[in-house]
Amino acid sequence: MASVKDIKRKVSAVHKTKQITRAMNMVAASKFKASQLKMENFRPYASKFMDVLNSLALRVESISHPLLAVREPKKIRVICMTSDRGLCGGFNTNLIKATERFLREKGNEGKEIAMVSVGRKGRDYFRKKANIVDQRVDTLSKFDMTLAVSISNDVIAPFIAEEYDELYLIYNQFVSVAVQRPTVVRLFPLPSIGQNVGIDAEKNIDYVYEPSDEILLQRLLPMYVHVLIYRALLETSAGENGARMAAMDNATSNCEDLIRTLTLKMNKARQAAITAELMDIVGGTEALSKG
Repeated sequence: MASVKDIKRKVSAVHKTKQITRAMNMVAASKFKASQLKMENFRPYASKFMDVLNSLALRVESISHPLLAVREPKKIRVICMTSDRGLCGGFNTNLIKATERFLREKGNEGKEIAMVSVGRKGRDYFRKKANIVDQRVDTLSKFDMTLAVSISNDVIAPFIAEEYDELYLIYNQFVSVAVQRPTVVRLFPLPSIGQNVGIDAEKNIDYVYEPSDEILLQRLLPMYVHVLIYRALLETSAGENGARMAAMDNATSNCEDLIRTLTLKMNKARQAAITAELMDIVGGTEALSKG
């Protein structure tokens, strides 16, 4: 059995760990509220943007844009979004596993795959396992639409130049604090615009657009990519902070359980030491009385 001094040292170390995990939980909770608010505020905008885009597309007889070009998918590019820091439970692990499955499936089909890594954890993991053509690290702690536009511009130009044929986005969709769902979305070629079953062409309001419908649609299609990537960034940020908050809360609870266990063990060790000392005293007293 470990000595009382050793157990007391362990209890002190767990107490310090508990203070750290509790502080990290509070910081994550504060960041989560801010990131969740941004995400919830942007969701209606993204939804309305899609409504306007589809409504506009229904009025255009023919849509011709490089982002809608469908080619035989010989070369594929993947945007993988992870966090820059760890200590957030299975947030990154689940996303990396989903990305590995996707790469394996496409690789078995004979596709040539390149990766754009957003987040340090994904970059570090796939550094020697995939062809990373672009990376963004230490950017998710504080970002705005500028980051989404930058990522979008870096993938739009090579697609138009036919350097690759399809682009996929893999990120964690935020469901709740405890649930982040790995999601795979095809960005390029863009899905059929104007064929959304939720929009009835006969009930559309007859808006007056300036400039013309065709010119406006040509300008909105790249913005569509900006919106999708920015929404994925917001979902990833909220999911990361929510996962870290839950992980640190569980770690704090585990520390409390461990402290109780170690305290009970320390009390038992102290009682055993006292009992041994009493036995020595009683044994010595009996020896003196017999002598």
